[in-house]
Amino acid sequence: MDEVDRKILRALQEDAGLSHAALAERVGASPTSCWRRIKALEEAGVLRGAVRLVDPRSVGRGVNVMLQVRMKSHAPEMRQAFETFLRARPEIMECYSMSGEWDYLLRIVVADVADYERFLMRELLNHPNVAVSASHFALSQVKYTTAVPV
Repeated sequence: MDEVDRKILRALQEDAGLSHAALAERVGASPTSCWRRIKALEEAGVLRGAVRLVDPRSVGRGVNVMLQVRMKSHAPEMRQAFETFLRARPEIMECYSMSGEWDYLLRIVVADVADYERFLMRELLNHPNVAVSASHFALSQVKYTTAVPV
């Protein structure tokens, strides 16, 4: 990966909708070269799908909750069942398997505290492998980015 590839990655992370001509102008390469480089980056797995980001507040999902979860069992089949459950829940935006005291860290977006309580009490805490959880409500979002430094 050279500097032109890095420029392409930075530009596409800012605006995935750039035309090849606009991208080429921005990175100092020809449109054909940009197209070939993008294809190579896609084939190498560096670039994945292009998406449009939605402002959660504008669609009624303005509350961010960080949820820590400790499991009852770490048996592979129990972890797999729990992770399948997590992937199916649309309010769970991110999930990380963690080292340390907690097994998972989730970022959840909901409409309000009552919406979160419903999810927590009816869904998450009813999962047979959840031992305990701790919720932390975000007061404000200080930084949010999807751009990976390249």
